[in-house]
Amino acid sequence: MVLYLAKYDRWVGVLKAYVLMNTELGQEASVVETLGRMEGVKKAYALYGIYDVIAEIEAESMDSVRNIVFTKIRQLPNVRSTVTLITYGESFIR
Repeated sequence: MVLYLAKYDRWVGVLKAYVLMNTELGQEASVVETLGRMEGVKKAYALYGIYDVIAEIEAESMDSVRNIVFTKIRQLPNVRSTVTLITYGESFIR
């Protein structure tokens, strides 16, 4: 669970984000493999559709999410573009 405390301007708990990526043609598998070794990335999958890869990230703070996306994922040579989605509230599992 993640809780945002506006009064203190901070998040409490583990943040979860999903990063959608477009890769260079035919490089989906190598990007997924690299992401699998990256700290903070919990899961990564190749996709069919508009985006080529999705990664699930868990971090303790927004700064950590920003660091993973900006200084690690976006710096990969075969990643052309990213879209980051940050979750909020409770989730459910069936």
